[in-house]
Amino acid sequence: MSALADRPDIADEDRLRADLYDFIGTLLARPPDAALLRHCGGLIGDATPLGQAVGALARVAQASNPKGAEREFNALFIGLGRGELLPYASFYLTGFLNEKPLAVLRNDMRARGISRAPTVFEPEDNIASLCEMMAGMILGRFGAPAPLDAQREFFNRHIGPWAGHFFTDLEAADASVFYAPVGAMGAAFVEIEKQAFRMMVTE
Repeated sequence: MSALADRPDIADEDRLRADLYDFIGTLLARPPDAALLRHCGGLIGDATPLGQAVGALARVAQASNPKGAEREFNALFIGLGRGELLPYASFYLTGFLNEKPLAVLRNDMRARGISRAPTVFEPEDNIASLCEMMAGMILGRFGAPAPLDAQREFFNRHIGPWAGHFFTDLEAADASVFYAPVGAMGAAFVEIEKQAFRMMVTE
Protein backbone atom coordinates (compact mmCIF):
# COMPACT_ATOMS: atom_id res chain seq x y z
CA MET A 1 0.00 0.00 0.00
CA SER A 2 2.77 2.44 0.85
CA ALA A 3 4.50 1.73 -2.45
CA LEU A 4 1.33 2.71 -4.29
CA ALA A 5 0.92 5.82 -2.16
CA ASP A 6 4.41 6.96 -3.17
CA ARG A 7 3.69 6.78 -6.90
CA PRO A 8 3.56 10.30 -8.32
CA ASP A 9 2.05 9.07 -11.60
CA ILE A 10 -1.35 8.32 -10.02
CA ALA A 11 -3.55 11.38 -9.61
CA ASP A 12 -5.37 11.94 -6.33
CA GLU A 13 -8.77 11.61 -7.98
CA ASP A 14 -7.74 8.26 -9.44
CA ARG A 15 -6.62 7.03 -6.02
CA LEU A 16 -10.06 7.97 -4.70
CA ARG A 17 -11.73 6.10 -7.55
CA ALA A 18 -9.59 3.04 -6.85
CA ASP A 19 -10.35 3.25 -3.13
CA LEU A 20 -14.09 3.25 -3.85
CA TYR A 21 -13.80 0.32 -6.26
CA ASP A 22 -11.82 -1.57 -3.62
CA PHE A 23 -14.33 -0.67 -0.90
CA ILE A 24 -17.35 -1.79 -2.91
CA GLY A 25 -15.53 -4.96 -3.96
CA THR A 26 -14.70 -5.77 -0.34
CA LEU A 27 -18.30 -5.26 0.74
CA LEU A 28 -19.53 -7.64 -1.96
CA ALA A 29 -16.83 -10.30 -1.71
CA ARG A 30 -17.72 -11.57 1.76
CA PRO A 31 -19.85 -10.67 4.80
CA PRO A 32 -18.49 -7.67 6.73
CA ASP A 33 -16.69 -8.41 9.99
CA ALA A 34 -16.84 -6.17 13.06
CA ALA A 35 -13.90 -4.04 11.89
CA LEU A 36 -15.47 -3.35 8.51
CA LEU A 37 -18.81 -2.52 10.11
CA ARG A 38 -17.04 -0.04 12.42
CA HIS A 39 -15.31 1.50 9.40
CA CYS A 40 -18.63 1.82 7.56
CA GLY A 41 -20.25 3.29 10.65
CA GLY A 42 -17.66 6.07 10.76
CA LEU A 43 -18.17 7.23 7.17
CA ILE A 44 -19.55 10.71 6.47
CA GLY A 45 -21.61 11.48 3.39
CA ASP A 46 -22.67 14.67 1.67
CA ALA A 47 -25.60 15.98 -0.38
CA THR A 48 -24.68 14.19 -3.63
CA PRO A 49 -26.42 10.90 -4.51
CA LEU A 50 -23.18 9.05 -3.76
CA GLY A 51 -22.71 10.96 -0.51
CA GLN A 52 -26.28 10.27 0.57
CA ALA A 53 -25.74 6.56 -0.02
CA VAL A 54 -22.52 6.69 2.03
CA GLY A 55 -24.37 8.42 4.87
CA ALA A 56 -27.13 5.81 4.75
CA LEU A 57 -24.54 3.03 4.84
CA ALA A 58 -22.98 4.58 7.94
CA ARG A 59 -26.32 4.72 9.74
CA VAL A 60 -27.22 1.13 8.87
CA ALA A 61 -23.74 -0.13 9.79
CA GLN A 62 -24.01 1.46 13.23
CA ALA A 63 -27.13 -0.63 13.86
CA SER A 64 -25.72 -3.84 12.33
CA ASN A 65 -23.73 -6.74 13.74
CA PRO A 66 -21.57 -9.34 11.98
CA LYS A 67 -23.98 -12.24 12.46
CA GLY A 68 -26.92 -10.32 11.05
CA ALA A 69 -24.86 -9.02 8.14
CA GLU A 70 -23.67 -12.56 7.38
CA ARG A 71 -27.25 -13.85 7.30
CA GLU A 72 -28.17 -11.05 4.93
CA PHE A 73 -25.15 -11.74 2.70
CA ASN A 74 -26.05 -15.42 2.53
CA ALA A 75 -29.69 -14.70 1.70
CA LEU A 76 -28.69 -12.31 -1.07
CA PHE A 77 -25.82 -14.16 -2.70
CA ILE A 78 -25.73 -17.79 -1.54
CA GLY A 79 -29.09 -19.09 -0.31
CA LEU A 80 -30.24 -22.69 -0.56
CA GLY A 81 -29.15 -23.50 -4.08
CA ARG A 82 -28.81 -19.81 -5.02
CA GLY A 83 -29.29 -16.44 -3.42
CA GLU A 84 -31.79 -13.74 -4.27
CA LEU A 85 -29.29 -12.17 -6.68
CA LEU A 86 -26.64 -13.53 -9.04
CA PRO A 87 -23.95 -10.82 -9.25
CA TYR A 88 -22.34 -12.00 -12.49
CA ALA A 89 -21.95 -10.23 -15.81
CA SER A 90 -22.88 -13.38 -17.75
CA PHE A 91 -26.17 -13.72 -15.92
CA TYR A 92 -27.17 -10.08 -16.28
CA LEU A 93 -26.18 -9.90 -19.95
CA THR A 94 -27.38 -13.32 -21.17
CA GLY A 95 -29.60 -14.80 -18.45
CA PHE A 96 -27.15 -17.67 -17.88
CA LEU A 97 -23.92 -18.20 -15.96
CA ASN A 98 -20.54 -18.93 -17.58
CA GLU A 99 -21.50 -17.52 -20.97
CA LYS A 100 -19.66 -15.41 -23.57
CA PRO A 101 -19.14 -12.36 -21.29
CA LEU A 102 -17.03 -14.52 -18.99
CA ALA A 103 -14.96 -15.84 -21.90
CA VAL A 104 -14.37 -12.28 -23.15
CA LEU A 105 -13.35 -11.20 -19.65
CA ARG A 106 -10.89 -14.06 -19.31
CA ASN A 107 -9.27 -13.09 -22.60
CA ASP A 108 -8.95 -9.49 -21.42
CA MET A 109 -7.55 -10.63 -18.09
CA ARG A 110 -4.84 -12.66 -19.83
CA ALA A 111 -3.98 -9.70 -22.05
CA ARG A 112 -3.56 -7.50 -18.97
CA GLY A 113 -1.66 -10.01 -16.85
CA ILE A 114 -4.56 -10.50 -14.42
CA SER A 115 -5.16 -13.97 -12.97
CA ARG A 116 -7.67 -15.38 -10.51
CA ALA A 117 -6.32 -16.03 -7.02
CA PRO A 118 -5.91 -19.77 -6.29
CA THR A 119 -8.25 -19.47 -3.29
CA VAL A 120 -11.10 -18.03 -5.41
CA PHE A 121 -13.38 -20.55 -7.09
CA GLU A 122 -16.35 -18.55 -8.36
CA PRO A 123 -16.44 -17.13 -11.93
CA GLU A 124 -14.30 -14.08 -12.50
CA ASP A 125 -17.18 -11.98 -13.84
CA ASN A 126 -18.70 -11.42 -10.40
CA ILE A 127 -19.04 -7.77 -9.43
CA ALA A 128 -16.65 -7.96 -6.47
CA SER A 129 -13.82 -9.28 -8.65
CA LEU A 130 -14.51 -6.74 -11.39
CA CYS A 131 -14.32 -3.89 -8.88
CA GLU A 132 -11.02 -5.29 -7.62
CA MET A 133 -9.72 -5.49 -11.18
CA MET A 134 -10.65 -1.88 -11.90
CA ALA A 135 -8.89 -0.72 -8.74
CA GLY A 136 -5.84 -2.76 -9.67
CA MET A 137 -5.71 -1.30 -13.16
CA ILE A 138 -5.95 2.25 -11.81
CA LEU A 139 -3.24 1.70 -9.19
CA GLY A 140 -0.89 -0.45 -11.27
CA ARG A 141 -1.22 -3.73 -9.39
CA PHE A 142 -0.91 -5.67 -12.65
CA GLY A 143 2.04 -3.72 -14.02
CA ALA A 144 2.02 -0.06 -14.96
CA PRO A 145 -1.14 1.90 -14.09
CA ALA A 146 -3.60 1.55 -16.96
CA PRO A 147 -4.18 4.75 -18.97
CA LEU A 148 -7.68 6.18 -18.90
CA ASP A 149 -8.57 4.89 -22.35
CA ALA A 150 -7.73 1.33 -21.24
CA GLN A 151 -9.77 1.82 -18.06
CA ARG A 152 -12.67 3.09 -20.16
CA GLU A 153 -12.46 0.10 -22.50
CA PHE A 154 -12.48 -2.37 -19.60
CA PHE A 155 -15.32 -0.56 -17.83
CA ASN A 156 -17.46 -0.25 -20.95
CA ARG A 157 -16.97 -3.89 -21.83
CA HIS A 158 -17.28 -5.59 -18.44
CA ILE A 159 -18.97 -3.27 -15.91
CA GLY A 160 -20.93 -0.46 -17.52
CA PRO A 161 -23.47 -2.57 -19.46
CA TRP A 162 -24.86 -4.36 -16.39
CA ALA A 163 -23.49 -3.24 -13.01
CA GLY A 164 -25.93 -0.36 -12.63
CA HIS A 165 -28.83 -2.80 -13.03
CA PHE A 166 -27.29 -5.14 -10.47
CA PHE A 167 -26.78 -2.37 -7.92
CA THR A 168 -30.36 -1.16 -8.41
CA ASP A 169 -31.57 -4.73 -7.84
CA LEU A 170 -29.38 -4.97 -4.74
CA GLU A 171 -30.83 -1.77 -3.31
CA ALA A 172 -34.38 -3.07 -3.82
CA ALA A 173 -33.83 -6.73 -2.89
CA ASP A 174 -36.14 -8.22 -0.28
CA ALA A 175 -33.22 -9.33 1.89
CA SER A 176 -31.32 -6.03 1.67
CA VAL A 177 -30.92 -3.96 4.82
CA PHE A 178 -27.20 -3.34 5.24
CA TYR A 179 -26.75 -3.95 1.51
CA ALA A 180 -29.47 -1.54 0.36
CA PRO A 181 -27.22 1.53 0.72
CA VAL A 182 -24.35 -0.51 -0.75
CA GLY A 183 -26.54 -0.91 -3.82
CA ALA A 184 -27.33 2.81 -3.88
CA MET A 185 -23.65 3.65 -3.51
CA GLY A 186 -22.65 1.29 -6.30
CA ALA A 187 -25.35 2.58 -8.65
CA ALA A 188 -24.31 6.20 -8.06
CA PHE A 189 -20.64 5.41 -8.57
CA VAL A 190 -21.24 3.46 -11.78
CA GLU A 191 -23.21 6.41 -13.15
CA ILE A 192 -20.38 8.80 -12.25
CA GLU A 193 -17.88 6.57 -14.04
CA LYS A 194 -20.13 6.28 -17.11
CA GLN A 195 -20.45 10.03 -17.37
CA ALA A 196 -16.73 10.61 -16.85
CA PHE A 197 -15.73 8.09 -19.52
CA ARG A 198 -18.38 9.54 -21.86
CA MET A 199 -16.85 12.99 -21.44
CA MET A 200 -13.47 11.57 -22.50
CA VAL A 201 -14.97 10.65 -25.88
CA THR A 202 -16.51 14.08 -26.49
CA GLU A 203 -13.47 16.14 -25.44
